[in-house]
Amino acid sequence: MKIVGFTALAAGLCMLWTPESKAAPGFAIKLFEQDMLPIERVVVFGVDARETAEEFASDHHLDAGAIRRLHAASGVIRCGNARGAGQLTVSDSVVTTAAHVFFNESGSPRADSAHCLFVVEADGQEIATSIDMGSIVAGSTDPYAESAVHDWAVARLRRPLKEATPYALGAPASDEAIRFVARGHSDWGQGREMSVEDCRLRDGIEAGAEGTREFSFDCAAGLGASGGALMNAAGSRLLAVFVGYRSIAPEKRMAFSPRNYNFAVTIEGAFRRAVENAAATERAAER
Repeated sequence: MKIVGFTALAAGLCMLWTPESKAAPGFAIKLFEQDMLPIERVVVFGVDARETAEEFASDHHLDAGAIRRLHAASGVIRCGNARGAGQLTVSDSVVTTAAHVFFNESGSPRADSAHCLFVVEADGQEIATSIDMGSIVAGSTDPYAESAVHDWAVARLRRPLKEATPYALGAPASDEAIRFVARGHSDWGQGREMSVEDCRLRDGIEAGAEGTREFSFDCAAGLGASGGALMNAAGSRLLAVFVGYRSIAPEKRMAFSPRNYNFAVTIEGAFRRAVENAAATERAAER
């Protein structure tokens, strides 16, 4: 993945968890031809503000059950021996995520359709549904080799997931208050618990020819949460998906800055059209 606009940025990482190694299966970028820096599991800005649904509801004087139902669309994608995050989007059969959740560092699929599942929690029960790998539309099938604006993917499930309400889409803007909702952080909640956090969408970094944009944001995030949902402040509309981080010192807790941030790709342009086309296909199949 290219680093755009920063010559002194030490490390970049697409956040995906696999069991083989404690190091992330992403990449590091040399700083002025120095040795590669160690890659850590999480970039936290000051205090780790990730909360469970119950903690978030208590702090915001909301009903915890309502928060869990609102965000039941957020799930975990298990693909072969890798894990990322994703969410039902527009349709109860359509999932959005980062492309590198499906494609590895060599640009190969991580698993066949028999081994890729989307898992949500509804009414306290985990529900797993197979992903149709032949339905995937991605900004890139070699996302580790391209810029973040191409690191997006849309896929259909093999059956509708009626147990959760899909997210509607919204329009992102710089310096917008957002809610980051994701499952899968390997350093948090044993990789299964949903985290909910308020923060801000920060600066636009790159605009892709396909209409997507890369933004920095200042929520904490962990390895395994790639593809998680950046939503509007009310948590009612999906704006972007989490892709990774860039930091001059990823092993430390540092303030958000142009050299220490998480980043996401917006659901606009070709990404949004892929979602809408997949949803339209499902509607046509139901008639």
